[in-house]
Amino acid sequence: MRLYQRRAGQIGGAAIVVGLAVLVSWSFAISWYPSPKSYPFQGPSVSAANGVIEWPVIRGGGAAFAYLTATIGADGRDASFQSNWSDVYAAGLRRGAIHVYSLCRLAADQANNFNTNVPYTGDSLPPAIAIDFEPGCTARPERDVVIGEVTRLITMIETHTRKPVLLKVSRRFDEKYRITAAIERPIWSSQNFFPPDYAARPWRMWQASDLRRMDGAPTLINWNVVAP
Repeated sequence: MRLYQRRAGQIGGAAIVVGLAVLVSWSFAISWYPSPKSYPFQGPSVSAANGVIEWPVIRGGGAAFAYLTATIGADGRDASFQSNWSDVYAAGLRRGAIHVYSLCRLAADQANNFNTNVPYTGDSLPPAIAIDFEPGCTARPERDVVIGEVTRLITMIETHTRKPVLLKVSRRFDEKYRITAAIERPIWSSQNFFPPDYAARPWRMWQASDLRRMDGAPTLINWNVVAP
């Protein structure tokens, strides 16, 4: 009985140690961000899924800009884009709009969706196109088709915004279609904690964390830095 109790105590103690280690690791992960000395230009990228954000508080936490999801595919619109677009500007932050690309819809229809819903403003940041495999879309066209469609989307959005787009391409999408090797536009790469190297060219923006906790945001948010 005593041996059983001793072993149970040892197991319980080990579980406590493991639990504390997990808690410490999680606390570190949600509070981590790259050094402002190395990357002075930092900011979040958000959508309606992040809830109502207090942008002056986010600015006080070190943000210099914010990228806002605006449109999805050919007819999706982010419910918080218009309010975020105004509120970010009012808070004194630079702002940029994101279009979420879909393999299942024509590029021209997607560009029309973005151009209709995102106003032209000369002081905005370059628009971004987020390219990944969209849930619910099983289409997997040939590479030349995808490159042609993305190029058409870029051309139409750039005509409207008068700025070259950022290509926010996921690792898995780039591995299949090698978009960053085919289209010469600034790259926005994603990888938590460690600078990514999967794109064909050095990144211009890095999504360094997708689980940062900040005052002013009710959920974990994506945190990005611009290359120095």
